[in-house]
Amino acid sequence: MADNIYDELKWRGLIFQESGQDELRTYLSDEKISVYCGFDPTADSLHIGHLVPLITLRRFQEFGHKVLPLAGGATGMIGDPSGKSQERNLLSSDDIAHNVESIKSQLKQIIDFSSDSATLVNNFDWISKINIIEYLRDIGKNFSVNVMMNRDSVSSRLEGKEAGLSYTEFSYMVLQGYDFLHLNREHDCTLQIGGSDQWGNMTSGMDLIRRSNGKRSFCMTVPLIMKSDGTKFGKTAGGSVWLDPKQTCPYDFYQYWFNVADADVIRFIKFFTFLPQDVVEALENSVEQEPHLREAQKKLAWEMTTMIHGEQEAEKAIFAAAALFGREEIREVDTVTMEALHNATEAPSFSSLDEVEGILSLLTASSLCKSSGEARKMVQGNGISLNNEKVKDFRYKPVQEDLIHQSYLVLRKGKKDFSVIKFT
Repeated sequence: MADNIYDELKWRGLIFQESGQDELRTYLSDEKISVYCGFDPTADSLHIGHLVPLITLRRFQEFGHKVLPLAGGATGMIGDPSGKSQERNLLSSDDIAHNVESIKSQLKQIIDFSSDSATLVNNFDWISKINIIEYLRDIGKNFSVNVMMNRDSVSSRLEGKEAGLSYTEFSYMVLQGYDFLHLNREHDCTLQIGGSDQWGNMTSGMDLIRRSNGKRSFCMTVPLIMKSDGTKFGKTAGGSVWLDPKQTCPYDFYQYWFNVADADVIRFIKFFTFLPQDVVEALENSVEQEPHLREAQKKLAWEMTTMIHGEQEAEKAIFAAAALFGREEIREVDTVTMEALHNATEAPSFSSLDEVEGILSLLTASSLCKSSGEARKMVQGNGISLNNEKVKDFRYKPVQEDLIHQSYLVLRKGKKDFSVIKFT
């Protein structure tokens, strides 16, 4: 571990933009400060795109600084135009309140709230108390419309194909700036961190603090992550990778990290894990010398699944992966994991085995094969397994004894494609 948080973030590649570079490094080395990062609860779960700034908050906490994760109970109702091509749908106050409560438990997986070194704050608590005259006179007067119009989050919307921006979203940076001022006054918060798309909003808060009380404050952004192949980080064919196990099961969560490309894995280990530099360097050497072992991917998947879902779920995910591909007894995979795999593979359900004509109809119903002809050829070519046992006869019809936990069949085509079919 580095001697100070600044150097720790630097070697991990987590500093994308910063205000007052030399001054900030000295400040973070000499002082224990309060730092905040905001997120808008636009869904009832965080996704892995939120993890870089939130884990960065935890790193500050590890170095003895106080952290203030901010739930945007108010700003979430307004909508941040940053990175959006069109106006987002506004959520009700009840929806936002529900989302905040749902996300609190996820934050506890990342931030240690057991001491006074971390406090969860909600900007609804102070923004909801501002009246319109106070907003315009005391806050709005400090913002130049000319400057606001030049912010990327605004200019891109005005110049885009679907040009247009409501005053509601235009005012978002004013509210975010006021968050920084409020936390500066109430918690002596002097640093805001966030994604690089937030830079304009963040520096507006710095300016507001300077204009309001003359104090010095700082901003730091972490990089927005793209995968080396140009695809968006945190997205799969099924959508976002969520922290809520009901939306992304621990098995799929583990598999997302395990399937990270060699070109990305060390960068992601630096961004997301707390592994020390010597361990990271050893894993980097493994990627270069023995990439087929996928030691770095295994470590990344283990660390992330353990952090978010706990060690037991990580072990279940590893066992399930081994079982699905024939290295462990498939019948020992627990019911909860089997149900999650059924949902994740979007496999069909049947009320009973009587509805099934045979193995060929199951292969087409599960979309593992496009036609009965293809299914028949796959069986004859020894390419189909039922519960990890090769199917020898294309006329085979599953029986009650085949059902795992009396409810599931696991069909696999080749080495990688599988489907978990459910019988209710």
